[in-house]
Amino acid sequence: MDEPNRDPVANRSGQPSKVSVKRRVAIGCFTAWLGFFSGAMVAALLSKLAAFVTRAPECSEVPACNWYIWAAAGGVIGAITLPLLVLWTLGKPPKSGDRRSEF
Repeated sequence: MDEPNRDPVANRSGQPSKVSVKRRVAIGCFTAWLGFFSGAMVAALLSKLAAFVTRAPECSEVPACNWYIWAAAGGVIGAITLPLLVLWTLGKPPKSGDRRSEF
C-alpha cells in the first residue's frame, strides 16, 4: 500500500518531505534515457569539434569518422549523471519559505 501524500507543498510542518521509492525509480528511469540521448548528441558535437581542431580527414555525411565512439561514451555519461543530479536535487530539503505562495 502506498504511503500518504508527502508532497512538499502539503507538508507545512517544516520537516523535509520524503519521496517514495517508486517515484524515485520512475524518475530515475525516465531521466536515464533522456540523459543517454542528450549526452550522445553533445558528444557527437564534441567529436565534430575535435575533428576540426585536429584536422582529421572528413567522412561523408557524418559529423566525424568516429562519432559513434564519442556518442556511446557521452550517452553512458549522460545516462548516469542526469538521474543522479535530478534525484540529488529532489532529495534536498525545501528552502526556508515557500516560493509557490509568492505567485
